[in-house]
Amino acid sequence: MKPLTRFGLFGISVYWLAVNLHWSALLVAIVPHQVAVMHPTGHGLILSFILGAGALVALVMPPVVGAYSDHCAHPMGRRRPYMLAGTASNLLGLALLCWAGENHMLGLYLAGYMVVQFGSNLATAAYSGVIPDIVPPDQRGAASGWMAAMTQMGNILGALGGGVLIQRGHALAAYGIIGGMLVLLLTITVVTTRETALSKPTEKPTLGAIIKSLWIDPRHYPDFAWVWFTRFLFTAGMWMVQPFIQYYLRDVIGSPKPAEDAGRIIGVALVGATVTGLIGGSVSDRLGRKRVVYAANGLMAVVALAFMVVRSMEAVYVTAVVYGLAFGAYYSVDWALGCDVLPRKEEAGKDMGVWHISMVLPQSLAPFLSGLLLTLGGSSTSPAWPEPHYALQGYVYLFVAASFLLALSAVLLKNVRGVR
Repeated sequence: MKPLTRFGLFGISVYWLAVNLHWSALLVAIVPHQVAVMHPTGHGLILSFILGAGALVALVMPPVVGAYSDHCAHPMGRRRPYMLAGTASNLLGLALLCWAGENHMLGLYLAGYMVVQFGSNLATAAYSGVIPDIVPPDQRGAASGWMAAMTQMGNILGALGGGVLIQRGHALAAYGIIGGMLVLLLTITVVTTRETALSKPTEKPTLGAIIKSLWIDPRHYPDFAWVWFTRFLFTAGMWMVQPFIQYYLRDVIGSPKPAEDAGRIIGVALVGATVTGLIGGSVSDRLGRKRVVYAANGLMAVVALAFMVVRSMEAVYVTAVVYGLAFGAYYSVDWALGCDVLPRKEEAGKDMGVWHISMVLPQSLAPFLSGLLLTLGGSSTSPAWPEPHYALQGYVYLFVAASFLLALSAVLLKNVRGVR
């Protein structure tokens, strides 16, 4: 592999900015707001169901698409054809989601969300193989740092822009900007990514063979298994709370504009995450990945508990910044750590798809559990409130569960032996 220039690292990473702008805007601001408007009663459980159903698509697709892309003999390379087709499908889903949300059609809204998940995962499952395909091992920390920086910038722009636009009734503009950024930044990545096409077509595996190959024996690849499991715990800890931050600001802090304030809170947190994301990957190349994760996840576990006791927007902002700094440090080494423990380089797409499950499976399970915990904590209504508000006790359940999962993810990483 040839070393990549900074521009090369930028080019292969910039599509992550669009992907994360897309998902941050939808999950932090747009979808929670539109679900609450469409169905004021029980919106927490409905939101958890929609997110959980979509995450099941994200659970199934990455390893299958990754495996097929490993054997793709298209002249453009193994990954880029899937990225183009997936983004086109994603745009169709966004149009359907926008229409259904504006017309209060909850069933069609779920269908649109599923199409969005299908298209996005078709694109990103193949895209996930680009770094292990073309980035030399001694640049993977730097590449992971670039990816983290693009991810955080996308999240910031999506959360802030999505929150402001949806709170002020500009849903069409919000969806249009998301679609435009996907097209623009995909074009840059496709043009700058220099894939080498397979010299000759290879026999594509059957679906049955792919499903069988998804089992990566932890006895043979223990480091991969522990990285997978600790990432699962980390993601579950985040997703216990993240989709419900808008409701937390409304019910606990008393925000009159929760969608807009949720975007600002997430945006401020991710500014801090961008700072540590830019330097964390390169630091981990010198000091080791595990040290960064120990510090980052431990701090996030402590800060998650602080959200239970703060009662003002100013205090929430301070807490969010600290949380974001720790999150950025973790995310800067996340991709590099996964690349370091891949079982088979020649099957990077499929194995990265299996690793990707550790991120998407918690997105299905954690929000559903969160919806149950919020409901268990009770709710109340008032003539001044247009919808039921969840009680403080439910949010205590959420933050304690999140803190425990984040702490456990740090503790168990010590079992990884082959990575510093």
